[in-house]
Amino acid sequence: MTAQASGSGTITTARPARRADAGSVRLSQRDIDGLLLCGEHFGAPLDLLALALRVHQDRLPAIVARWRRAGYADTGRLGPGPGWCWLTRAGMTETGLGFPAGRPALGRLAHIRAVLAARLWLAGSPAWSQGQPWWHSERRLRAEHPAAGRKEHVPDAEIHWPSIAGSPYAGQVWAIEVELTPKPIARTTRIMTGLLSPLRYAQVIYLTAPAARPVVTRAAGGLPPGDQPRVVVRELPAAAFAPEPTP
Repeated sequence: MTAQASGSGTITTARPARRADAGSVRLSQRDIDGLLLCGEHFGAPLDLLALALRVHQDRLPAIVARWRRAGYADTGRLGPGPGWCWLTRAGMTETGLGFPAGRPALGRLAHIRAVLAARLWLAGSPAWSQGQPWWHSERRLRAEHPAAGRKEHVPDAEIHWPSIAGSPYAGQVWAIEVELTPKPIARTTRIMTGLLSPLRYAQVIYLTAPAARPVVTRAAGGLPPGDQPRVVVRELPAAAFAPEPTP
């Protein structure tokens, strides 16, 4: 309460009530989407995070700063190229993901970036808008199938197409494989064959860097004729590779 004196006496005025959420960070749906994306992909480079949230890169520092103030995320430079954002333990709890929290491993940065770039590229296609599929991340797949009892290869992601009218791939599940470096052809063929086993995936989509493409193409060409149409080999989008630092 405050008091002011006047010629006729004392006038008492009420101090504005303090909001219950004063000092807390209020999250928008865009914030929630961004936090979930970072949690599902082990972390996200800031340029791709801006692309996913459909904001200019100049606006992103303020957005992730709010996440840091809330205790949900950390940011930093982990290697060449843009900085990264990843979830803290509190962020994992609040999003309900429950994965282990921490910085992305340095040896996996290139792969994590490429998988996220592949997701954004696929999500920008007309078929995605028409079919409304959802992305099932590697982290979710590994959580559902712990290593102790797992025998099958875990793809980098799955795409699930709902059974809706007008969907070009209604009811299908696809496996996504991102290849940056060539593997031995025997191993590549073994992985392909496992992913193509009956009733597992309708299609297997390989998105490759130039160095890995010849081995993947050879392995696909050596499959039985009935399986070859179920493997699609495409180049990774340019965004899969970290931009060169400005001199």
